[in-house]
Amino acid sequence: MPAIEALSPRRLYTVAEPSARIPPHNIEAEQALLGALLINNDAFDRVSDFLKPEHFCEELHRRIFETCAQLIRLGKLATVTTLKTHLGGIELPEGVTIQAYLARLAAEATTIINAEDYGRMIHDLAVRRELITIGEDVVNLAYDSPVDSSPRQQIEEAERKLYQIAETGRYDGGFQRFSEALTLAIDMANAAFQRDGHLSGLSTGLVDLDEKMGGLQKSDLIIIAGRPGMGKTALATNIAFNVARAYECETEPDGSRRTINGGIVGFFSLEMSSEQLATRVIAEQSGVPSYKVRRGDIGEHEFRRLTEAAREMQSIPFYIDQSGGISIAQLTARARRLKRQRGLDLLVVDYLQLLAGSKARNDNRVQELTEITTGLKALAKELNVPILALSQLSRQVESREDKRPQLSDLRESGSIEQDADVVLFVYREEYYLRNREPREGTEEHIKWMSEMEQAHGRAEAILGKQRHGPTGTVQLAFEAEITRFSNLAQEDRLPERME
Repeated sequence: MPAIEALSPRRLYTVAEPSARIPPHNIEAEQALLGALLINNDAFDRVSDFLKPEHFCEELHRRIFETCAQLIRLGKLATVTTLKTHLGGIELPEGVTIQAYLARLAAEATTIINAEDYGRMIHDLAVRRELITIGEDVVNLAYDSPVDSSPRQQIEEAERKLYQIAETGRYDGGFQRFSEALTLAIDMANAAFQRDGHLSGLSTGLVDLDEKMGGLQKSDLIIIAGRPGMGKTALATNIAFNVARAYECETEPDGSRRTINGGIVGFFSLEMSSEQLATRVIAEQSGVPSYKVRRGDIGEHEFRRLTEAAREMQSIPFYIDQSGGISIAQLTARARRLKRQRGLDLLVVDYLQLLAGSKARNDNRVQELTEITTGLKALAKELNVPILALSQLSRQVESREDKRPQLSDLRESGSIEQDADVVLFVYREEYYLRNREPREGTEEHIKWMSEMEQAHGRAEAILGKQRHGPTGTVQLAFEAEITRFSNLAQEDRLPERME
């Protein structure tokens, strides 16, 4: 647009040193889009989903686009005449009035058919300028880093900014045809039909739980909650290991790998060290109690079982991050990195209350936990994987006669209950009965022994909330010595007996 070029305002990047590099921009594309917008406000609908005023490199163009957007959203016309009222105080160089500049934009505008293409070009150039800014910040911070700032923190902050651009910089959202959603649903049903167990999600390795939940669904935030001693960490560890052990993949034509069964697991162990977690898993798999492993109180036969189990587990895709006290932003950056470098099908966080918000909110823990649960749900959708997060329960459970947990028992329950797709409570009656043993020889003791016999080795997985299915209780077997949950033997599953 040579005629407009002569009237264009002073640019941001015209004054520069000969050796300076000018950040990418396209004044002509901005002028073309604004002109199309002034002659037909329908052009705004084509770009409003992804284009913002800050994406324009020229300050005047930002002002014009922002004013147009405000008028159109109020149901008013954005024309040369209406904009003059709101922008009349702007002075342009060489005695050019704002009305003359707007009139020239409208007079030489092209059709609105190309408005979306111009908008995408403006947007992409703005993203590239933002990338340059981030790169400069990284370089400057590396040169002049504070004493208390580690390189790892700088890397994670840079990753956070880059992924923020990646997420906010997408313009492929909005409505999609229902037929496309139907195709995805049929593909999911087909995958479930071909997968072992005919599940639409990842199998937990626990048959009754899979039957109730349909497996662990992609993009779901699943909360496992319980009081201390109930075995919530053991259940999460069991599920994670079952998923990793069942992992199978196939190579796609482009060289990438596609998971066809099981999955790659990332485990954030914020409470236990990786060594403690590995001890739990190896005890579960070998059948040797973990307390014996820690004390070295094992015989030759048990040691052989340990080494055989360890050899079998060497190749499973199970990755542990034992960093304590990390923030939700750091967790997000590390999960994205694992997904990019090695793949990821299931993420486990042990546990929620040990995470910190990205901003200091010491005065309001509820708001901080809201930020954490919202961030985990957003991460599950972004990575398209189920996230299994553990949570503590409040002490009010202990004050009730029936100590089975409820949704209201969740600590700071509002955000957890709202953001979670599934809330699974772990409850073991045996734990509470053991602490209430009456005096031996009494009638109460006989009754207590009967109750203990019924409760021994049993656990309940209580589905307090499930968006995609029914709530209810699943009975599981629990071996306390090796912290292993397994399927509870049912009469209809026992082999036939000879009479």
